[in-house]
Amino acid sequence: MAGNDPIHVLYIHGMGGGSDSRIPRLLSAWFAEHEPRVRVIARTYSFDPAVAAGQIGAWREELRPALVIGESLGCIHAIRLRGIPHILVSPALGAPGYLYRLAPLMFIPGIPWLCGCIWRPREGDRQPLRFRYRTLRNYKAHWADALANTAAAGSTDPFFAFFGTRDHYRRTGIVRISAWRKYFGDSFQVYDGTHFMEEEYVYSMLAPKILSTLHLPAIP
Repeated sequence: MAGNDPIHVLYIHGMGGGSDSRIPRLLSAWFAEHEPRVRVIARTYSFDPAVAAGQIGAWREELRPALVIGESLGCIHAIRLRGIPHILVSPALGAPGYLYRLAPLMFIPGIPWLCGCIWRPREGDRQPLRFRYRTLRNYKAHWADALANTAAAGSTDPFFAFFGTRDHYRRTGIVRISAWRKYFGDSFQVYDGTHFMEEEYVYSMLAPKILSTLHLPAIP
């Protein structure tokens, strides 16, 4: 990176997140103060992974990011982007299979509505969650494409993940360190927190990892 040219970091939010998600907002403010060249960009994309893949691919062409960060379910989209370093926060590697298996239930009257009540996004520019059979079925191919770009499949892309010790999704298998090791090896770090990385770890662990991945000087 030369001079004062902006360095774009594409942040792919998790399920029900959006352009105003907490972690990219915190990162944007932190970098504005400490390293203004780094621009963290988060945009709201479709819950249907087939549609979202096109949106995210277009953003990559537009922004030419030097790094992609994925959070939770958004990690699957991040993994699919080839030829770029990846940092993943609470990667929900088990989520695509869970959503795919839910697909047949969408034919039962009332179930799509119930799922929409259970997984309701917060107010703001957030990802609309419309639970439809075809949308959930698309998660099977979505996961297969991501698996093709893992270290276990021969990818040479850099991957690094953060896991919380008190991540409640680890009890369900949606988030599993063992699954990460299977596909990516030991390139991860654990913090003493929840699935939703707390602010102190955003500053003390995630931001420094971004700097080191971008080969920028550490902030004292």
